[in-house]
Order: sequence, then C-alpha cells, then structure tokens
Amino acid sequence: MKTIKKTNPKTLLLTILTVGLIAFLPTSYAKDVTPAQAWQMIEQQALVIDVRTAEEFAEGHVEGAINIPFENIVAGVAQLGLKKDDNIVLYCRSGRRSSIADDALTQAGFNHTANAGGIDALITSKP
Repeated sequence: MKTIKKTNPKTLLLTILTVGLIAFLPTSYAKDVTPAQAWQMIEQQALVIDVRTAEEFAEGHVEGAINIPFENIVAGVAQLGLKKDDNIVLYCRSGRRSSIADDALTQAGFNHTANAGGIDALITSKP
C-alpha cells in the first residue's frame, strides 16, 4: 500500500504564491548595450533619446536625437505616442541617467529599450 505524503499547508501556500508571482513578472527588461549595438539599433530606425538636461542637449547631441530629461521620460514618451514595442535607444553623459530612464520605461511596459551609456563613447564609435 502506498503512503501519501501530506504537504505542509504553509509550503503549499508559498509554492502557489511563488508560481503566481512568477506568472505576472514583466517579460521586458532594461538592458545596457555597447555603443556598437546602439548604432545597429539606430540604423534599424530606433528612436534616439538624449535624457540629459535641455542645456546639455543644446551644447551638443547625437544627430537625430530628441531631448527628454530622464525625470520626465515616461510622460515624454507617452506624449510622443510611442508603442510599447517601439525600439528606443537612450543615452546621457555617463550612462547613469539613461539607466534610470531605461528602468522607468521598462517599468512602464516598454520592452525594446536600451541604455547606450554616455554620449562621448556613442559619438566616437559612430560607424
């Protein structure tokens, strides 16, 4: 005769909650890319967003980039009417603010965003 092992109710509840949470995790994720990878995305029509201040942007920026300061990124992208699966490349001075913006867009459901890091590395690596 087989013995059926009883499962601890707490263990069963934790298992159910864990599986439920995993099922609702977003499938998108923010990611850092190399300047070369960023240029590949740009060549394939990705929107380029400079997340620095308007003053920094006025001093120089990647050709074709638009300026949306990082603290306004989600609202700014929404005003542009972008779709959640549009390709977006973000950059700033060092990569810190573009990383924050990338995370914010990912949390908002955008699933094709990339942090290209700092402007100097991006400009010097242009093919």
